[in-house]
Amino acid sequence: MKGKILRGRVLTFLDEPQGADDHASYRYFEDGAVAIAGGKIVSVGEWSEALKLAMPHAEVIDHRPHLIMPGFIDTHIHYPQMQVVGSYARDLLEWLHTYTFIEEQRFADEGHAARIAALFFDELIRYGTTTAAAYCTVHPQSVDAFFTEANKRNMRMIAGKVMMDRNAPDALLDTPQKGYDESKRLLHKWDGLGRLHYAITPRFALTSTPEQLEMCQDLAREYPDAYIQTHVNESLGEIAFARELFPNLPDYVGVYEHYGLLGPRTLLGHCIHMTDREIAIMYETGSVAVFCPTSNLFIGSGLFDRERMRAGNVRIAVATDIGGGTSYSMLRTLDEGYKVLQLRGQRLSPIESFYMMTLGNARALSLEHTIGTLEPGADADIVVLDARAVPHMALKMECVETLPEELFLLQTCGDDRVVAETYVAGEAAKRVSAS
Repeated sequence: MKGKILRGRVLTFLDEPQGADDHASYRYFEDGAVAIAGGKIVSVGEWSEALKLAMPHAEVIDHRPHLIMPGFIDTHIHYPQMQVVGSYARDLLEWLHTYTFIEEQRFADEGHAARIAALFFDELIRYGTTTAAAYCTVHPQSVDAFFTEANKRNMRMIAGKVMMDRNAPDALLDTPQKGYDESKRLLHKWDGLGRLHYAITPRFALTSTPEQLEMCQDLAREYPDAYIQTHVNESLGEIAFARELFPNLPDYVGVYEHYGLLGPRTLLGHCIHMTDREIAIMYETGSVAVFCPTSNLFIGSGLFDRERMRAGNVRIAVATDIGGGTSYSMLRTLDEGYKVLQLRGQRLSPIESFYMMTLGNARALSLEHTIGTLEPGADADIVVLDARAVPHMALKMECVETLPEELFLLQTCGDDRVVAETYVAGEAAKRVSAS
């Protein structure tokens, strides 16, 4: 059998850790091996010469002493906002109107959309992210550019055309019918092609009329397996505006509830300022709350309450939210997430953090048997981490004695430099992207 065998220290999660000392939640091999063939994982376990005999034609790639893990997963990111990152504003709504809506108008140009899409995937790979749920713009060509580039790189990606028919510049508005027609055409074109998935994407309740949300509901009924992604309860000003626009509905989550847009494949970005009723309806529908710590801190939106959401049995994911977010790195994202929860008086162990950015996010996407794990039959999307790649980290590693200590160092101080390699469907991709 041809293929590859990656040798190194191997870590993969089996279940959500119930605290820092839950060793049963993961498998760790000090001298491990991941065998790959046809873009899939064939076996995972301790290194042995017998493995070479079983795959005599496989290329053996020795990553020792680095850590081999499933590729990172980002559940909420805006690829058209690459040139919006680091833009100064008072709050969310000012930031949208001053920078984001201006930048997104450039994606009417196919060439610009294609250029940014290529740079976007280069950046994800550089930081070890192998799957993302992304927002495009209102322009169909932005979706075509995104999926064309993702398919060329054989990456598992989720994305959709943003639907907006009010409260945005004219150049970014569609209509209820146009948004429906274009989304349906794009869904038929891309969903299920290669490793691609489509997401019905009303930007948020502020930019969609009731008529457009009804059209989104029609799409969701016609395509129950499609993802749905939008934003909710990010800032107090946004929430007040939503109440003005939908005075007859109980709350912000209630808007999406009313239009049939909640469910196990619904990703709701932010979920900061939540009522008890909203938490209850998210649990009842299985909808996912997406924690975006660097964005929430940068824009000043508020502090996510993980323990309250967990007490309500709400499914939780974590994401960068570029370009409100300030880093493409899931390591940096969980570092800021740790700090947010520290301010809340809540603990987040490194074992839990690395679960969240791998198997946890895969479960949030209902893809836990496909990505986020190093189990036979899963996609061979893999990241290799070097905790000694940065001088001050190498110095600290002289004192590190346990796996959780190493993970916490990677999370606290790591960036793209600690990503020694990123494998996409079994193929080394980081050095290719950098060349």
